[in-house]
Amino acid sequence: MSVTQYHLLDVYRARQLGESAPPAPGAHDWQVVREWRDERHFRAVLAERPARGRIRQALGRWLRPRPRSAC
Repeated sequence: MSVTQYHLLDVYRARQLGESAPPAPGAHDWQVVREWRDERHFRAVLAERPARGRIRQALGRWLRPRPRSAC
């Protein structure tokens, strides 16, 4: 059975029992992504690393290396 079919079965059972219907699959996906991102930022701050732009800074260093000094 697919996720949609399981959800429809759960909705049917909830109606038979007089309970509220469960949320649709994927209804809270963006909230989970935001919470995961916030947790990553929080752990970066605790580790005394920049919380934002770390990947962009690393790519910038890799793509635009500093010119070598003429010594």
